[in-house]
Amino acid sequence: MRVLFIGDIVGSPGRQIVHDRLADFVSQRQIDLVIANGENSASGFGITPKIAEELLGAGIDVLTGGNHSWDRREVLEYIPHQPRLLRPANFPEGNPGTGVFTGTAKNGAKYAVVNLQGRVFLPAIQDPFRMADALLAGLGQDTALVLVDMHAEVTSEKVAMGWYLDGRATAMVGTHTHVATADERVLPQGTAYITDVGMTGPHAGVIGMDRVGMTKRFLDAMPARFEVASGDVQLNGVVIETDDAGPRNAGGRLRARSIERVRLRAD
Repeated sequence: MRVLFIGDIVGSPGRQIVHDRLADFVSQRQIDLVIANGENSASGFGITPKIAEELLGAGIDVLTGGNHSWDRREVLEYIPHQPRLLRPANFPEGNPGTGVFTGTAKNGAKYAVVNLQGRVFLPAIQDPFRMADALLAGLGQDTALVLVDMHAEVTSEKVAMGWYLDGRATAMVGTHTHVATADERVLPQGTAYITDVGMTGPHAGVIGMDRVGMTKRFLDAMPARFEVASGDVQLNGVVIETDDAGPRNAGGRLRARSIERVRLRAD
């Protein structure tokens, strides 16, 4: 089984490269399941119902979120009715939507996607580690694959979560910092791991935003209007391949056989 996880989609350039490159890549690599982080897809901040439907229609099976999930107020009424758009499961109780989705991949395997958010240098929400315990315990034994998106600021929190979930999830990928890390690996108990998948959007700016405004803010510490950058548009992601014939991990899930970084540039 092959799973493609696409790093944070930023603005219209990120959405465009998904439209332009995703279908061919899925066909060429025989991808069974596509997941993407979409919390920056609306001009860099949040996601709208229209954009969510557009991305799901482009071939993405599940969209995850993060600290920008609520930046667009119109999503508040939409998300309870679109289970394939997630927000972090450890957001406060009463938040609309959910942080876990279960479905069936193209190859017929049942899967679950879990969305969590870190707490270091981000809002003080519920403990993502204990939330992961509760969510994984609630999944049925017929759930063959579990992928966790850990949306977090600091490397150490994501690395710790990777080790914490080793042997209980098929994969744990990090999002949020928009810079792909070079530490992809399969942990000893069969969980594929990477600290950050990277960003899908314009890399000629500062983490997707226009470099002039971003640099000005660092120089004078004054508020600045951030606009999505342009140039060097890339789709950053990872392809995770499972070992379908081998033994399951301790949680009864498929083990990962490999994790590979992917970088596609706009034509």
